[in-house]
Amino acid sequence: MSRFTGPRLKVMRALGVDLPGLSRKTIEARPTPPGQHGAKAARRKKSDFGIKLMEKQKLRFNYGLSERQLRRLMMDARRGKAPTGETLLSLLEQRLDNVVFRAGYAPTIAAARQLVNHRHVLLNGKLASIPSMRLKVGDEIALKTTSLNMPIVIETLKDMPLIRPEWLGWDEQAKKAKITHLPAAEDTPFPVDVQQVVEYYANRL
Repeated sequence: MSRFTGPRLKVMRALGVDLPGLSRKTIEARPTPPGQHGAKAARRKKSDFGIKLMEKQKLRFNYGLSERQLRRLMMDARRGKAPTGETLLSLLEQRLDNVVFRAGYAPTIAAARQLVNHRHVLLNGKLASIPSMRLKVGDEIALKTTSLNMPIVIETLKDMPLIRPEWLGWDEQAKKAKITHLPAAEDTPFPVDVQQVVEYYANRL
Protein backbone atom coordinates (compact mmCIF):
# COMPACT_ATOMS: atom_id res chain seq x y z
CA MET A 1 0.00 0.00 0.00
CA SER A 2 1.17 3.54 -0.70
CA ARG A 3 -0.35 5.10 2.37
CA PHE A 4 1.99 5.18 5.36
CA THR A 5 0.22 4.66 8.69
CA GLY A 6 3.20 4.38 11.03
CA PRO A 7 4.80 6.99 13.34
CA ARG A 8 5.47 9.95 11.07
CA LEU A 9 7.70 11.94 13.38
CA LYS A 10 9.88 8.87 13.86
CA VAL A 11 10.36 8.61 10.10
CA MET A 12 11.35 12.27 9.82
CA ARG A 13 13.85 11.92 12.67
CA ALA A 14 15.37 8.88 10.96
CA LEU A 15 15.71 10.84 7.71
CA GLY A 16 16.88 14.00 9.48
CA VAL A 17 14.46 16.35 7.74
CA ASP A 18 10.98 17.85 8.14
CA LEU A 19 8.62 16.49 5.50
CA PRO A 20 5.64 18.87 5.28
CA GLY A 21 3.65 16.49 3.11
CA LEU A 22 3.92 13.77 5.74
CA SER A 23 3.27 15.73 8.94
CA ARG A 24 2.81 19.24 10.29
CA LYS A 25 5.08 18.36 13.20
CA THR A 26 8.79 19.16 13.09
CA ILE A 27 11.92 17.45 14.39
CA GLU A 28 13.28 20.69 15.86
CA ALA A 29 12.92 19.52 19.47
CA ARG A 30 14.33 16.03 18.78
CA PRO A 31 16.52 16.18 15.65
CA THR A 32 18.48 12.98 16.31
CA PRO A 33 17.44 9.58 14.89
CA PRO A 34 15.03 7.57 17.08
CA GLY A 35 16.25 4.90 19.45
CA GLN A 36 18.58 4.61 22.43
CA HIS A 37 21.68 5.31 20.35
CA GLY A 38 20.17 7.95 18.09
CA ALA A 39 22.77 10.61 18.87
CA LYS A 40 25.62 8.23 17.99
CA ALA A 41 23.87 7.15 14.81
CA ALA A 42 23.61 10.78 13.71
CA ARG A 43 27.39 11.17 13.95
CA ARG A 44 28.15 7.92 12.16
CA LYS A 45 29.27 8.31 8.55
CA LYS A 46 26.78 6.87 6.08
CA SER A 47 27.74 4.71 3.13
CA ASP A 48 27.13 5.89 -0.43
CA PHE A 49 24.23 3.47 -0.67
CA GLY A 50 22.82 4.70 2.65
CA ILE A 51 22.86 8.30 1.40
CA LYS A 52 21.13 7.36 -1.86
CA LEU A 53 18.50 5.31 -0.01
CA MET A 54 17.82 8.14 2.44
CA GLU A 55 17.28 10.70 -0.32
CA LYS A 56 14.94 8.31 -2.12
CA GLN A 57 12.98 7.67 1.07
CA LYS A 58 12.46 11.40 1.57
CA LEU A 59 10.50 11.50 -1.68
CA ARG A 60 8.60 8.29 -0.94
CA PHE A 61 7.41 9.35 2.49
CA ASN A 62 6.71 13.02 1.77
CA TYR A 63 4.56 12.26 -1.27
CA GLY A 64 3.07 9.06 0.18
CA LEU A 65 4.13 6.76 -2.67
CA SER A 66 4.74 3.05 -2.91
CA GLU A 67 8.08 1.89 -4.29
CA ARG A 68 6.32 0.84 -7.50
CA GLN A 69 4.76 4.29 -7.96
CA LEU A 70 8.09 6.04 -7.48
CA ARG A 71 9.81 3.68 -9.94
CA ARG A 72 7.15 4.45 -12.55
CA LEU A 73 7.64 8.17 -12.07
CA MET A 74 11.39 7.73 -12.42
CA MET A 75 10.86 5.87 -15.70
CA ASP A 76 8.63 8.69 -16.95
CA ALA A 77 11.23 11.26 -15.88
CA ARG A 78 13.92 9.45 -17.86
CA ARG A 79 11.92 9.83 -21.07
CA GLY A 80 11.94 13.62 -20.88
CA LYS A 81 14.52 15.93 -22.43
CA ALA A 82 15.18 17.84 -19.20
CA PRO A 83 17.52 16.45 -16.50
CA THR A 84 15.95 13.35 -14.97
CA GLY A 85 16.11 14.57 -11.36
CA GLU A 86 14.48 17.92 -12.12
CA THR A 87 11.75 16.23 -14.13
CA LEU A 88 11.10 13.74 -11.32
CA LEU A 89 10.59 16.50 -8.75
CA SER A 90 8.28 18.37 -11.12
CA LEU A 91 6.19 15.24 -11.75
CA LEU A 92 5.83 14.67 -8.01
CA GLU A 93 4.60 18.22 -7.46
CA GLN A 94 2.10 17.84 -10.33
CA ARG A 95 0.18 15.00 -8.65
CA LEU A 96 -3.41 15.95 -7.80
CA ASP A 97 -3.11 15.05 -4.11
CA ASN A 98 -0.02 17.24 -3.79
CA VAL A 99 -1.67 20.17 -5.59
CA VAL A 100 -4.65 19.91 -3.22
CA PHE A 101 -2.17 20.05 -0.32
CA ARG A 102 -0.12 22.93 -1.75
CA ALA A 103 -3.31 24.90 -2.45
CA GLY A 104 -4.04 24.84 1.30
CA TYR A 105 -7.11 22.61 1.43
CA ALA A 106 -5.47 19.94 3.59
CA PRO A 107 -2.74 19.90 6.30
CA THR A 108 -0.81 16.98 4.76
CA ILE A 109 -0.69 15.07 1.49
CA ALA A 110 -2.32 12.09 3.22
CA ALA A 111 -5.26 14.31 4.21
CA ALA A 112 -5.39 15.73 0.69
CA ARG A 113 -5.53 12.18 -0.69
CA GLN A 114 -8.55 11.51 1.49
CA LEU A 115 -10.31 14.59 0.13
CA VAL A 116 -9.70 13.30 -3.39
CA ASN A 117 -10.72 9.71 -2.62
CA HIS A 118 -13.93 10.88 -0.93
CA ARG A 119 -14.87 12.94 -4.00
CA HIS A 120 -14.60 16.40 -2.50
CA VAL A 121 -12.27 17.75 -5.21
CA LEU A 122 -13.21 19.29 -8.55
CA LEU A 123 -10.75 19.38 -11.44
CA ASN A 124 -11.79 21.84 -14.14
CA GLY A 125 -15.32 21.74 -12.73
CA LYS A 126 -15.65 17.94 -12.70
CA LEU A 127 -15.24 15.48 -9.83
CA ALA A 128 -11.76 13.99 -9.60
CA SER A 129 -11.15 10.90 -7.47
CA ILE A 130 -7.68 9.69 -8.52
CA PRO A 131 -4.94 11.17 -6.28
CA SER A 132 -2.14 10.26 -8.71
CA MET A 133 -3.61 12.24 -11.62
CA ARG A 134 -0.96 14.42 -13.20
CA LEU A 135 -2.08 18.01 -13.65
CA LYS A 136 -0.96 20.33 -16.43
CA VAL A 137 -0.72 24.08 -17.00
CA GLY A 138 -4.15 25.68 -17.00
CA ASP A 139 -5.81 23.04 -14.84
CA GLU A 140 -8.00 24.46 -12.09
CA ILE A 141 -8.86 22.74 -8.83
CA ALA A 142 -11.50 23.58 -6.24
CA LEU A 143 -13.56 21.88 -3.59
CA LYS A 144 -17.29 21.32 -3.76
CA THR A 145 -19.17 24.15 -2.04
CA THR A 146 -20.25 21.89 0.82
CA SER A 147 -16.73 20.57 1.25
CA LEU A 148 -15.36 24.07 1.87
CA ASN A 149 -17.31 24.04 5.15
CA MET A 150 -15.49 20.99 6.49
CA PRO A 151 -13.60 21.88 9.73
CA ILE A 152 -10.28 20.49 8.44
CA VAL A 153 -10.53 22.62 5.30
CA ILE A 154 -11.52 25.78 7.18
CA GLU A 155 -8.71 25.34 9.71
CA THR A 156 -6.06 24.60 7.10
CA LEU A 157 -6.97 27.56 4.90
CA LYS A 158 -6.66 29.80 7.98
CA ASP A 159 -3.33 28.32 9.06
CA MET A 160 -1.60 26.82 6.03
CA PRO A 161 1.37 24.51 6.64
CA LEU A 162 3.23 26.03 3.67
CA ILE A 163 3.06 29.20 1.63
CA ARG A 164 1.41 28.54 -1.72
CA PRO A 165 4.05 28.04 -4.42
CA GLU A 166 4.53 30.63 -7.13
CA TRP A 167 3.41 28.18 -9.84
CA LEU A 168 -0.02 27.90 -8.26
CA GLY A 169 -2.39 30.82 -8.76
CA TRP A 170 -5.10 31.43 -6.14
CA ASP A 171 -8.53 33.04 -6.35
CA GLU A 172 -9.31 34.05 -2.77
CA GLN A 173 -12.95 34.86 -3.39
CA ALA A 174 -13.76 31.61 -5.20
CA LYS A 175 -11.25 29.55 -3.17
CA LYS A 176 -9.86 28.06 -6.38
CA ALA A 177 -6.32 27.25 -7.44
CA LYS A 178 -4.90 27.18 -10.97
CA ILE A 179 -1.61 25.86 -12.29
CA THR A 180 0.02 28.83 -14.02
CA HIS A 181 3.22 27.00 -15.00
CA LEU A 182 4.89 23.71 -14.22
CA PRO A 183 6.74 23.47 -10.90
CA ALA A 184 10.54 23.51 -10.95
CA ALA A 185 12.96 21.41 -8.91
CA GLU A 186 13.54 24.27 -6.47
CA ASP A 187 9.82 24.33 -5.64
CA THR A 188 10.20 21.09 -3.65
CA PRO A 189 9.39 22.18 -0.06
CA PHE A 190 12.21 20.27 1.67
CA PRO A 191 15.92 19.70 0.99
CA VAL A 192 16.67 16.68 -1.19
CA ASP A 193 19.67 15.70 -3.30
CA VAL A 194 17.71 14.34 -6.23
CA GLN A 195 20.85 13.30 -8.10
CA GLN A 196 21.37 10.68 -5.40
CA VAL A 197 17.87 9.37 -6.18
CA VAL A 198 18.69 9.21 -9.88
CA GLU A 199 21.84 7.25 -9.10
CA TYR A 200 19.92 4.94 -6.76
CA TYR A 201 17.68 3.87 -9.62
CA ALA A 202 20.43 3.86 -12.25
CA ASN A 203 20.87 0.06 -12.07
CA ARG A 204 17.42 -0.79 -10.76
CA LEU A 205 15.20 0.07 -13.73
